[in-house]
Amino acid sequence: MTKKVVHIITGLNDGGAEGVLTRLCLHSKEVRHVVISLMDEGKYGSLLAESGVAVHCLGMNPGKPSMVRFFRLIRLIRAEQPDVVQTWMYHADLLGGIAARLAGVRRVFWGIRHSTLEKGKSKRSTIMIARLCAFLSGWVPEEIICCANKARDVHAAIGYSARKLSVIPNGYDLSRFRPDTCAGARVRAELGLGADDFIIGNVGRFDPLKDHSNLLQALAWVAECEVPFHCALIGKGLSPDNTGLVKQIAELGLQDNVLLVGQRSDIPAVMNALDLHVLSSLSEGFPNVLAEAMACGTPCVSTDVGDALEIVGDEGACCPARDPRALGDVITRLAQEWQQSSSAWQARKVASSRRIAEKFSLAAMTEAYEARWFRG
Repeated sequence: MTKKVVHIITGLNDGGAEGVLTRLCLHSKEVRHVVISLMDEGKYGSLLAESGVAVHCLGMNPGKPSMVRFFRLIRLIRAEQPDVVQTWMYHADLLGGIAARLAGVRRVFWGIRHSTLEKGKSKRSTIMIARLCAFLSGWVPEEIICCANKARDVHAAIGYSARKLSVIPNGYDLSRFRPDTCAGARVRAELGLGADDFIIGNVGRFDPLKDHSNLLQALAWVAECEVPFHCALIGKGLSPDNTGLVKQIAELGLQDNVLLVGQRSDIPAVMNALDLHVLSSLSEGFPNVLAEAMACGTPCVSTDVGDALEIVGDEGACCPARDPRALGDVITRLAQEWQQSSSAWQARKVASSRRIAEKFSLAAMTEAYEARWFRG
């Protein structure tokens, strides 16, 4: 008989956890998956439904918990009669985990996607819910699956049941994220960039945790070092109508270097258009964009946050967060390598894609989840 897993997630908008959940459901062929979004269908709900995954949306307001919708969640779980309930992110861990237990499900797995829980970096409400989850972690979940080693360590330190914490790294669809010279050339042409230009990119929404200010200050230093470059900022909120960002770019004298591209749906092609992807975040769990870029053969530079170093695999390509000079120095060094040695750069590109294929494949992630869910 086919096993059934009910996934409960806070929402299905564009984000790392949501993308991992979707990839897992679509790639796991031996399991019947049902997805319950506490809010709406977001970006991924229709994609899941079109692929044959049952999707339920409860329409909760994250700021105003509803007992009516909570009891609807319990009824939904009870009606589905799953073998396993897998929750994703703190709100879903708390509400979904308790609802699953009340519905009579014995095998509940929590999912942790955060590696920073500090005042000023995380919302106060997020920290409060995480601490409540820590208190309940000895009772609600059978296991707590983290996306990163840093996430496991942080949550053990705040009181999560250490014996239940484990790590399954994210996995990537290497049929989508792969080297594709033609796709990259097409995006460059769309952006008005030439084949011989050195293109830096940053893919990710405009958010304080992504620390675009750090990146822009680092790029100002790169420009002072007289390294020619263009930098494309891709993601929600990274468009010319972001007046604050436009102002900072102008103040740093980068208006001829930085392109505000905004959100795009063809991320594999975008990654192929870049020579170097830079992550400037002050906090991450398991930063998907690094693995996605590297799978496309695009080398990466990153602040040393979450499991970034584990993904990149090169200490020389990582630097401390909130240190624009250090980030600028790393970018400058790699830009000079790109200029001076095409053979060394090609070797770096090949090593990047090989590392992701060997350590972070979608097949390996799927097998790991299924092994945890159905062992014993």
